[in-house]
Amino acid sequence: MPLIENEKIKPFRLVKYFTIISLVVIFIGALVLSFLNIHWARAMQLKKSEEYALVLVENLNHQVFLQFIIPVVLKFGKIELSNPDQFERMDTIVRSTLHSFKVDMVNIYDTNNTISYSFDKQLIGRKNMGGTGYEYAISGTPTSTLVQRGNFWEIPMGFPKESRLTTFAPIRAERQFLRISGPVLGVVEIVQDISEDYQTILSFQLLVIATCVVVMSILIGVLIYVVQRGEAIIQQRTQEQLSLKEKLAQSERLSSLGGMVAGISHEIRNPLGIIRSSAELLKKKVAQFDPSNSIPEIIVEESSRLNLIITDFLNFAKPRLPQLAACRIDDILEKNIVFITPQIQDQGYIIVKHFAHHLPEIQADSDMLYQAFLNIFMNSIQAMPEGGKIQVSIQSAGRIVTVCIEDEGPGVPEDLLERIWDPFFTTKEKGTGLGLGIVKNIIESHNGGIRAENRKGELGVRVIIELPITNISESAIQ
Repeated sequence: MPLIENEKIKPFRLVKYFTIISLVVIFIGALVLSFLNIHWARAMQLKKSEEYALVLVENLNHQVFLQFIIPVVLKFGKIELSNPDQFERMDTIVRSTLHSFKVDMVNIYDTNNTISYSFDKQLIGRKNMGGTGYEYAISGTPTSTLVQRGNFWEIPMGFPKESRLTTFAPIRAERQFLRISGPVLGVVEIVQDISEDYQTILSFQLLVIATCVVVMSILIGVLIYVVQRGEAIIQQRTQEQLSLKEKLAQSERLSSLGGMVAGISHEIRNPLGIIRSSAELLKKKVAQFDPSNSIPEIIVEESSRLNLIITDFLNFAKPRLPQLAACRIDDILEKNIVFITPQIQDQGYIIVKHFAHHLPEIQADSDMLYQAFLNIFMNSIQAMPEGGKIQVSIQSAGRIVTVCIEDEGPGVPEDLLERIWDPFFTTKEKGTGLGLGIVKNIIESHNGGIRAENRKGELGVRVIIELPITNISESAIQ
């Protein structure tokens, strides 16, 4: 049965695994997409910073040409930044132009690749410091280079400690009225600190990744919960289907077996009756000549015992339908107790009753219930050959009447508790194994339920019977 169950659940498990793998792939794809979006955002930010640098250079070019080059040439005849007055004028113009902008360094090169002006005065006069950026700018082409600093993990992971953009652009003479750029007079180098912008992008990246992780974790958690619930429901339904199939197969087997047993029992009962009656006549005749001969008596007793076994077979194979009528459970049990008390009172047995007050009437076949309760009592007595206490209790709750019968016997092994209701199963040396099966059939024919359990912490078995309360009017309507 576990193999069949696994085969039934396997398709659902495949769907579960496929769904989980799909979510994981989507999660990885979302992370990759977020990294690509961040890369695109960084590229856009870099392009924006480069355009921003060119705007700064253009503005600086305009201010230097109008406020420095033209006035200085008119006043001094030539430009010499080694002149303190000219340098001071240039420094004032540059700093006022770039004031409030995130510019860390400005270097101005002449046409000989010599630094003529710098925020860092120690660099003034140095030659060949511009590199390829200067070469491109002196030829009229501005360039920008991103420089990042950080440890071994920070730069590959995309969050360097420091990011600076260095831009080289030409300084041109302006023809103010025609707005046409003139010849290249030098090169300006501007270094911007864009670390804060990159940190903003990093924060956004972390927010996107964290959001993806949280959302996907919630989705995976919900999926796992739904899958587990679905798997549990499927397992439950599979168990129910298997149980129904097993019961159906068992019913079919028992039906065919019942037909066979009923036929054989009828065939056996007729000659058995002749054997018994003949043995009784033989007993009377033998008693006249040999009173000590017990063989006829043995034949009579064994014939009676065999007749009882056949009766059990017939009762189990062809159970009769209950003839419902109003009756009281406590009255039926009292009748059982009155019947068995004379037989057991000298053998050390005690029956203790706990009947609730104002128990309702039920619709049932009192004779069939009497037979069922009697079988349970006899099982309890047989479980305690040395005597003991049998407790009987009746409770009513809602529309259910519950009967509980407990003994003080050795109990039943847990692995056999469910099998005691099976036909022909018995733990006794003598017995057909049909007694409890007949009891179960009777109770279920009344739409009731019966179960057995070992008493916790004590010796003995507890049999619990639940019977529905059905009003007479309801029975009539049905």
